[in-house]
Amino acid sequence: MSDTRRFLSGRWKGCFWGIALLLLCALSFGGIFWQRRGAKEAGAPNPAKMQEGQLFAGASADVWETVWDEGLLPDDLDFSNLTPEDRALSVYTFLQGPRSFSEGRPWSGEWCRQIVQGNSFGGFGCGLCCMANIYSTLTEYECSPWDMFGLSTAVSQYYPSEESGAIGWEDLKRTLRAVGFGCELYRKPKSYKTFQRHMRQMKSAIVLISSSNDDAFWQDTPGHYVNIWLYQEDEDMVFLADPGDPDKNRSWIPLRYVYDALKTVSQFQYLSVTSYSEEGNEWQRDAIEDAWNGKY
Repeated sequence: MSDTRRFLSGRWKGCFWGIALLLLCALSFGGIFWQRRGAKEAGAPNPAKMQEGQLFAGASADVWETVWDEGLLPDDLDFSNLTPEDRALSVYTFLQGPRSFSEGRPWSGEWCRQIVQGNSFGGFGCGLCCMANIYSTLTEYECSPWDMFGLSTAVSQYYPSEESGAIGWEDLKRTLRAVGFGCELYRKPKSYKTFQRHMRQMKSAIVLISSSNDDAFWQDTPGHYVNIWLYQEDEDMVFLADPGDPDKNRSWIPLRYVYDALKTVSQFQYLSVTSYSEEGNEWQRDAIEDAWNGKY
């Protein structure tokens, strides 16, 4: 073979492999692009809040974790296409009662059996469960209601007494602000429309209800903190986290039930959570070491 033929043969081989490499890169980039676009349009879930092995549109949570870990999807995907029911799956809803734990109910744990100053956690832990829900849902971290008890006694003036074990409004606010949440205390508005407007502006709320004010939904309940989420303006419904009743917990209820049952003899009736700052959270607790029955 002449030098000229060898040169041309080598040149064509180089061109062939160069073209093949370009095609491979194009296919890879195109696949990633369409994966990103398709996932964004479908409203892909955040794997940090999904159960191991839980299915989402035919893909298990470990698949989504791999996609995120490999950087195939951006961190700022739009999840607005998710239904309210889909979004509710990521909301934490801890329970407080020892009976729930002994029956093996999801969301209950050994904190339910704690006794402090003669007070059972089942009697005073509702506010602590609500704060643990907020912390574990709205941050990338996770904590138990008993962890929240330890935090609140460290950063506020709260500690159960022989007369009362429940945490007060100001200590609720101090505790949540200590881990980066923007929150405010409110009295019951005279207008239901004002209450609806507040709900639209909140990420979550802790509300104090009493059957003395209205017993349409809660009965035999002199005073109890519950946590509400995901206000749906078109249906006027909220997702309820009720630490004291496993049968009511994780249900959708009319917002009007909450408004009517607000305990008006209390200094305040609800606490709103409107923002979270990672820089303001020096605690960054991220483990539930208590034995518990899991989420579902």
